[in-house]
Parts: sequence; C-alpha cells; structure tokens
Amino acid sequence: MLIIREVFIAKPGQASKLAKLFKKGFEHETNIRIMTDMAGNYNTVIVEMQVNSLAEFEKQMEDYKSGKPDPKMDPKVAEEMSKYTEMYMTGRREIFKLE
Repeated sequence: MLIIREVFIAKPGQASKLAKLFKKGFEHETNIRIMTDMAGNYNTVIVEMQVNSLAEFEKQMEDYKSGKPDPKMDPKVAEEMSKYTEMYMTGRREIFKLE
C-alpha cells in the first residue's frame, strides 16, 4: 500500500480556492484527502491518495494524461479543474510505502 502526496505551493491568495477546487473535483473519491498548511510553508495545499501499487498509480496518471473525462466528475467541475495550474507556483510529488 502506498500514500501519494501531490504538494502544491499556491500563489498568494489562492490556497483556499485551490483546496476548495480540489475538494469539489475529488468529492466522489473515497481514497483522497485535501489538506492545507497550519505550520511550515505558507499556501501549501496537499492532495493525498492511497493506492495499492505503483502500477495502479501509473494507470491513474495515464488516464489523466490521456485527456479523457472522468465519468464520475461533473463536466462543469472538470472545466473548473482544467484551470488549477494557474493557481499554484510550484509543486512536488511524494510517495510513501505503508509498513
């Protein structure tokens, strides 16, 4: 089992908007949590998900990169989500193995 964290440093004034957007976009996913900073780097937004394997995560990434719409996501929300890259300055991915 793996924990994947997508860590974003939002532009000033955009962190709460980005977190709300992710929350709306992933509301149908039971294995995803959205977190914001309380200490540490300001304007941090984290999307954390749990997957069984790297192969599962890679499949999700291939589906995302293909551009095909998520059948579980409202098309209006998908349109909003397409603009999330305008809301952050930098980011990184962290992958942890659960022991």
